[in-house]
Amino acid sequence: MKNFIIKYKHGIPMLVYLVFYLVWFSYIEKTVTKHYHVIHMAVDDYIPFCEVFIIPYLLWFLYVVVSVLLTMFTDKEEYYKLCTVLVTGMTLFLVISTLWPNGHHLRPQIMPRNNIFTQLIAGLYQTDTATNLWPSIHVYNSLAAHFAINRSRVLQKYPLARYGSLILAISIILSTMLIKQHSVFDVLTAFILSAVMYYIVYMRNIQFHFRVSRKNKPQTD
Repeated sequence: MKNFIIKYKHGIPMLVYLVFYLVWFSYIEKTVTKHYHVIHMAVDDYIPFCEVFIIPYLLWFLYVVVSVLLTMFTDKEEYYKLCTVLVTGMTLFLVISTLWPNGHHLRPQIMPRNNIFTQLIAGLYQTDTATNLWPSIHVYNSLAAHFAINRSRVLQKYPLARYGSLILAISIILSTMLIKQHSVFDVLTAFILSAVMYYIVYMRNIQFHFRVSRKNKPQTD
């Protein structure tokens, strides 16, 4: 166990950040309930409600975790890049939500049908308010996860895994709009932020390195 922790200690800062993120997010979810800027685009009114897309929406949680663990265990450099993208976007989202509270009025007042999918969505609506939405972290993190999986050296021999990642990422992105969790505006701005971060991290090679430096031992004559 000790050797395992030493070998993968670079994963600890991300775990600490996750706790930090959840505490901050829980705070704004409880405080931003009434007074917020309404996000809406005309195209939102033409997007149908499709409850079956709750499946890829919920798979997002597993998708992001798998991408982080995959890179953490197999490719430290790609892990640092993925964490840089995730941490930057998620922190920016928290700052925006705190300084510019936002939300939408897209959710159906009454579910059009009664089935397992609409029941899952109703449960989601109760636990996740229609606030703190911009930019969409579901979209942003899905793109980040796909970047990492598509670049994984371990999966280069498995094109089906990379194609599957692309299909899942697209499904998750569509789900945010089809179950009325996000406006098209949230999605578009998440794409823009992802493009900026892709350029910075993957093209300019700027990323965090969660490394603990060691002091060199003094040399003896």
